[in-house]
Amino acid sequence: MAKGRVLIVDDSVVVRRLLSDVITESSELVVAGIAANGRIALGRIPQVNPDIVVLDVEMPELDGLQTLVEIRKLYPRLPVVMFSSLTERGAATTLEALTGGASDYVTKPTSLGGQGSASDQVRSQLIPKLLALCGNRVKVDAPSARPFPTLGAPQRAILSPVEIVVIGTSTGGPNALGELLPRLPADFPVPILVTQHMPPMFTRLLAERLNSKCQLAVREAQAGELLAPGTIWIAPGDFHLGLERSESETVLTINQDPPENGCRPAVDSMFRSAAALYGGKMLAVVLTGMGQDGARGAEQIRELGGQVFAQDEETSVVWGMPGAVVRNQLAHKVLPLQAMAQAICDAVSLSLKRESPVSANRSELANGR
Repeated sequence: MAKGRVLIVDDSVVVRRLLSDVITESSELVVAGIAANGRIALGRIPQVNPDIVVLDVEMPELDGLQTLVEIRKLYPRLPVVMFSSLTERGAATTLEALTGGASDYVTKPTSLGGQGSASDQVRSQLIPKLLALCGNRVKVDAPSARPFPTLGAPQRAILSPVEIVVIGTSTGGPNALGELLPRLPADFPVPILVTQHMPPMFTRLLAERLNSKCQLAVREAQAGELLAPGTIWIAPGDFHLGLERSESETVLTINQDPPENGCRPAVDSMFRSAAALYGGKMLAVVLTGMGQDGARGAEQIRELGGQVFAQDEETSVVWGMPGAVVRNQLAHKVLPLQAMAQAICDAVSLSLKRESPVSANRSELANGR
């Protein structure tokens, strides 16, 4: 199989060398070229024909955001991974890049002095994303893949009312959430929890950005908040998001239990916590993302009688997480992103109008049950 060709764009000689060394170590990737700024990069792309671009955010002459705009005009399907600093400014710029068409991002090591630790950090974060976005999903997902039992398609209509919606996503998630959540109406009748794989600060800025675009309130979750309709809570970076009952009320919890599927926050952790309280009275949605986080939780939700929706491969940036749900026959519906909001609204509104015993019995008789 041909190696994935990577174009490195960064104004720092030290960073270019670090990235080059880490990428060269991979047997499935090759450095196709390097560029010191965006203007040079735009000239290099037709020369070296990369499969993916690693793009610094802050550069002279033409910065990362301006370069991304030009890349999207000329090469709309070329994957771009932003290489950003773990600062307030870097996080805000990265989110702007993700909403502007970047495929994913990796945060720079806080210090390049300790070359070994810097290399390890870049290697663990960057290489799997490059392989996934270059089309080598099987190679990325296989090491952590675990077998699931084969489940058949649902045999009867789901009658449990949906009392909560839980959404999990990773690579491509900020864009997907930015398209999905603003389409939900202001009178959406149940609360929504979201886990997006992101570090601290990024999740707060993501919540603020989404809040400015959505009819529902969106905020980063804090421990002890009361769960209520009309609000979307985003799991804070480096914390798992969960729920617990306090007397007659349900409150949010956050914890730093060990990462699951290499992630904290983890979708599986949130799904499992919600299922413990709501059982089958919930709808789980798995959107674009690398790996298979969420599949175990989706299995539990389905077994309890809840509903599971997955984003389709065509509209996913990486079909790892939703693909794991679909391959293991856990999804009740597989939908393009643009159809997901309406499907969620339909599922919630239909489930709230529960079938009467008479109509349910007639339905079962008509279907030979």
